[in-house]
Amino acid sequence: MPFDYSTYVATIANESGYDPNDPNFIQILPTVINYAENRIYREADFISTVIRDTGTLTANSRNFMLPDNVGQFNVVRQMNCITPAETLPADGTRNPMTPVSTEVMDMLWPSEQAPSTPSIPTMFAMLTQNNVLNQTVDVLVGPAPDDAYNVEVIGTVNPTPLSADNTTTYLTLYLWDLFIAASMVRMSAFMRNFGAESSDPKMAMSWEQQYNTLFKSADLVDARQRFAAASWTSAQPENFASAQRG
Repeated sequence: MPFDYSTYVATIANESGYDPNDPNFIQILPTVINYAENRIYREADFISTVIRDTGTLTANSRNFMLPDNVGQFNVVRQMNCITPAETLPADGTRNPMTPVSTEVMDMLWPSEQAPSTPSIPTMFAMLTQNNVLNQTVDVLVGPAPDDAYNVEVIGTVNPTPLSADNTTTYLTLYLWDLFIAASMVRMSAFMRNFGAESSDPKMAMSWEQQYNTLFKSADLVDARQRFAAASWTSAQPENFASAQRG
């Protein structure tokens, strides 16, 4: 049963026994949404959260800032250097870059100067993420480029949170049951039903158990969508198969 923001608010209010117009309920609701969304997106790797974005390298520099034209990357999966220089991915050739450690990068490509012309980066190393702690670079590339090549970045993002202005999300449309369970775990803490001395000590445990049960099935479906299920197929594992398919 897909729902929107108003349906979500009504459901959480009913499950927790609150009046949806209660100031305390209204005050805690954004925290409940943030808790549920952040937990689910951290624990899963949903194909629906994968985006592609493009940034530009600087000649004679190993430093590269992750683009944020579409959204802020949560996990980087893949990077492609596009040739020729200054060409967009759709019009050029994708040259896959291999992820390595910063130690490997500093050993193989220690110089900021391009070693040749052309010099197309073949490796990258994550140094930080999304300008954390006011860093000036997210990724190191090697060898240093000789020109302003574009880089296609593929990875996951945290979608825009559910709110009165953003009334539906992937979670409310396709995983509404999991979203409700995660939300009620946080609501249990707000209602002081999160421990042995609470009025209902089993409330949080019951919702946590329900969340874990629902998450297993959601994670399996997502693995199948990514062809990352048993033997790298989209097929659901068979209970009685003597060998995995694929």
